[in-house]
Amino acid sequence: MTKVFLKKLLLLFLCLSYSFVLKAAPEQEKDSIVNITKHSLVLTEFPDSASIQWVLQAKDKFRPLNAPFVNFAEVSKPVWLKAAPIKLSSFSNASIMIDQARMKTSDIYFVKDSSVIYKIEGKPYATIADLEFPGNIKSHLLPRSIVAQQPDIFLKLYSDEVVIAPVFVAPKYSFDNIFAQRDIFFGMYTGVMIIMFTYNLFLFFSVKDSSYLNYIFCIFFTWATQTALQGYFTKYFLLNEGWLNNISVCLFANLGLVASIMFTQSFLNTKVNAPKNHKIINILLALSILNTVLLLVGFKQFSFIAMQILILAGSIIGTYTAYQSFFHKKFKPAGYYLASWSFLFFGMLIFILKDYEILPYNTYTMYAVQFTSVIEVMLLSFALADRINFFKKENELAQQRALLISKENEQLILQQNIELEKKVNERTEALQETNSNLNNALSNLKAAQSQLVDAEKMAALGQLTAGIAHEINNPINFVTSNIKPLQLDIADLKEIISKYENLDFSAPDIEDQIREIEAFKKQIDLEFINDEIESLLTGITDGAKRTAEIIRSLRNFSRLDEDDLKPVDINEGLQSTVVLVKNTMPDNLKLVKNFGNLPKVECLPGKINQVFMNLISNAIQAIKSNGMNREEELLTITTYYENDNVIISIKDTGSGMTDEVKHKIFEPFFTTKEVGEGTGLGLSIVFSIIEKHKGHIDVLSKLNEGTEFIITLPVNTLK
Repeated sequence: MTKVFLKKLLLLFLCLSYSFVLKAAPEQEKDSIVNITKHSLVLTEFPDSASIQWVLQAKDKFRPLNAPFVNFAEVSKPVWLKAAPIKLSSFSNASIMIDQARMKTSDIYFVKDSSVIYKIEGKPYATIADLEFPGNIKSHLLPRSIVAQQPDIFLKLYSDEVVIAPVFVAPKYSFDNIFAQRDIFFGMYTGVMIIMFTYNLFLFFSVKDSSYLNYIFCIFFTWATQTALQGYFTKYFLLNEGWLNNISVCLFANLGLVASIMFTQSFLNTKVNAPKNHKIINILLALSILNTVLLLVGFKQFSFIAMQILILAGSIIGTYTAYQSFFHKKFKPAGYYLASWSFLFFGMLIFILKDYEILPYNTYTMYAVQFTSVIEVMLLSFALADRINFFKKENELAQQRALLISKENEQLILQQNIELEKKVNERTEALQETNSNLNNALSNLKAAQSQLVDAEKMAALGQLTAGIAHEINNPINFVTSNIKPLQLDIADLKEIISKYENLDFSAPDIEDQIREIEAFKKQIDLEFINDEIESLLTGITDGAKRTAEIIRSLRNFSRLDEDDLKPVDINEGLQSTVVLVKNTMPDNLKLVKNFGNLPKVECLPGKINQVFMNLISNAIQAIKSNGMNREEELLTITTYYENDNVIISIKDTGSGMTDEVKHKIFEPFFTTKEVGEGTGLGLSIVFSIIEKHKGHIDVLSKLNEGTEFIITLPVNTLK
């Protein structure tokens, strides 16, 4: 329905336009319309300050124009024209008209006997009432008194754009007819463009396709360019001498070019159909935007020339891309694009050939671009409509192909399902068997791992056994050695007590008996015995306490059967470990304990004590093997509480480590000790225990300066 309507509209426009073209035009010189520029003389060499009086004195510098109009593509400054002699009195209501809306200067002087008797100056018009036709196109009715004198006509003309400017003389009603015809044609042109604009705007909101949006801008700026070129912006928007009117043609042409390039990209899908051309089109788009910016900042002449070059380049690459899309990619809507551009090229060619006097200047050649742009707009509207149908058919074909492929795949899947099911069953059985073997291997590995961990701890305990036995034997020997003298002292005391018990207070020799006891006291030195007994008992008490402390420390350290998390005092665990390894410390080792006030930590006590044992033992061994022979070595143990974490630092002044060794110390079975002196599992187990408690361990070490292990444990590992 839409396509039929558009075709009827196109046919109507063609018929009306054709009938309009058949009407008489100014250059045909019928109906008493005379082109007075045909045989005029032109003056182009004169000073900028030249007045009409100067020009009248320089009549010998004029040369024949040899053209039906002044072509401002060939000149870049004002020109003076001396019109060919014409009998004005032969016209009823004689009028004169400069047929160009884009003139900057359009002064007409009527001269008789080297004096100006009448002058018409081009001027900006403030109200619509002042205008008979857009811009500077105005038929000036000449006073009868001037016509009667048969004056010479001089004109000063200037435009900073590439335009042509014929000058006509005719009766007033002839110009009125021309203006009416042009208004009708402009109204038809504007009406068609508004219909196309509205139609495509409606389609854009319906289908949300960017091609329609770009095309809407193409329509608008094409119409705006032609409207500005014909002077209707001046007539209807009062922009005669404004900044926008001065650049309107070039501005709208640039913006129309930008919209056309974007429309070409989206409509022809150049990114897919012509990827190489797509890059070139992107460059043209960027240059067009840059050219528009240059125009806005004041480079009008440069921008105008660049705009013409870019339009030519864009037309060529757009046509070539459409050709590729239509013939190579079989993209049917590109055919409409080619046809529409062919019409527009034809109109532009006619318009340009008219400017260069190859074709005659008439209404058809003057409005060729408008006429063909309407055809282009209609054809591209057909193309956009056809594009929807094209994609719809493509989508239907794609769905049919997808359905066919789906059915074929379904048959193939059904045929393969049986075979796949057999293979899956076979593979499942194999995987189950492999999984069973892996589970057995994993169980064995876990058992071996547990045994290795326990073995490492027992190995550490074994290394301490001799020292612990010696440590316990010392206080026990001390107790044993004190018992014998204590027994002798007690026997003496018992003997004194016995003598006192045997005293006979009724006997006459009681005094002798007492003197005998006193003599015995002096003999055995009773005061010394009392002091010795107290000293011996103190030694026995200290030995017993030392033995109890060692036993308690050993009990705290060895908790192999405890697998539950318990709140533990970390300082107590460190103290117990120190007690157990004390006998392994060299004589020159000074132990420094900086224990902070710590909360109890949720942990596995036996595992944490194993960490302390390994690190402290390693520190002692590193000090023994550093070979420095210093008078004093330090082993510093520091604890403190920070940010819900307990920090334990174990720092020694031992041999230290290189960076290479430091990076490997937590690897299983890595050791720097001699063969048979270590399993290489100690620090690996330390790392896994700390990781299991959601903590971490850091190592700071310098060769020959010492090592510091810093353990960070969260107070509550369940968080």
